[in-house]
Amino acid sequence: MSVTKNDVKKIAELARLEFDENELENYTHEMNKILGYVEKLNELDTTNIKPLSHPIENTNVFREDKPKTSVVREEALKNAPDSNTEYFKVPKVISQSK
Repeated sequence: MSVTKNDVKKIAELARLEFDENELENYTHEMNKILGYVEKLNELDTTNIKPLSHPIENTNVFREDKPKTSVVREEALKNAPDSNTEYFKVPKVISQSK
C-alpha cells in the first residue's frame, strides 16, 4: 500500500492543516517510508509471542490504600488569606466575554 498526494491532501484537510506543493511532496514521501517500515514489521513471525498491554512488565509499586484521618476543616482554613466557614475564597479567574 502506498500513499498518494491526494491521500495526504485529504488527511491534511481532516486535520485542518494547509501544506504547499513542496510540503505535500515531502509528506507523501515520508508517509510511504513509514508504511515501508510497517510492512517490514509484518514480515516477522509472531505466532508464539504473547500480546502485551505494555512492553515492560511492572508490578504495582503503589502503597496499600488504607483510609486515614484527614485535616479538620477549621485547621485547613485557619491560614487561608480569605475564606468563609466552609470554603477557601479565591479570586475569579474565568470571566464571561461578550
